[in-house]
Amino acid sequence: MAPPRTYRCDALTLRSSPLGESDLIVTVYSRERGKVRAVAKGARRSTSKLVGHLEPLTLVRLSMSQGRDLDVVSQAQVLEAFPRLKANLDGIAKGVYVAELIDGFGPEASGNSPLFQLGVDVLGALAADPSQDMALRYFELHLLEVTGLLPELYRCVECRRELEPNSHRFSPNLGGVLCAACNPVDAHVRPLSLRALKVLRMIHRSSINEAAGFPVGEGLSNELKSLLSTTVGYWVGKEIRSNSFWEKLHKEATIDV
Repeated sequence: MAPPRTYRCDALTLRSSPLGESDLIVTVYSRERGKVRAVAKGARRSTSKLVGHLEPLTLVRLSMSQGRDLDVVSQAQVLEAFPRLKANLDGIAKGVYVAELIDGFGPEASGNSPLFQLGVDVLGALAADPSQDMALRYFELHLLEVTGLLPELYRCVECRRELEPNSHRFSPNLGGVLCAACNPVDAHVRPLSLRALKVLRMIHRSSINEAAGFPVGEGLSNELKSLLSTTVGYWVGKEIRSNSFWEKLHKEATIDV
């Protein structure tokens, strides 16, 4: 049986771009249908009922109809706008990073309910406290998990022996931690401290609220950020553009101080 031409879905808006004089092309990630590109006709007119409903980083309930190339948005209801997240540049930068990764990892027309829920949860955690970073580390690690790419954190990815307490190495392309004895020639490796390994395991076992509130020092925070952003960047297979904006933002903040 063919799917209905009209449907409703809850979705996160990831990005948008103008089309013609008054229309808008939006990319959303929905629970049931995965990534969907659609046109919202007349959405840029001040009199449109869709004005303000399709901003990026918004949880919406959409009424849609299937089109040949793009689906068409007929109605939109805002379920959560995450206003605190959008109230400062740091929060916006983090939200855009989340949206870019969901866009990169989420295939079109293929639903992944855990990925959708992960996006909703991390935006909610960031909205509660836009200044903290551990919610992003949770997002990055669990993004890899819900897309089938979770790195091995308990056994050597090469010899499969259980990892002993030590400083190890991490290989994004081999998919996890290497013990001190293994040196595969094709591995892209980076050092991994014992503290970082323990925190990665904690993040994997915890809820997002538990992980977001976990205190880490600046050095460990930077190690985790570098390792996880490198890993998701490797698997997404392209430059993460929002990282450039984020780094520029932090440099400007440092100069102001």
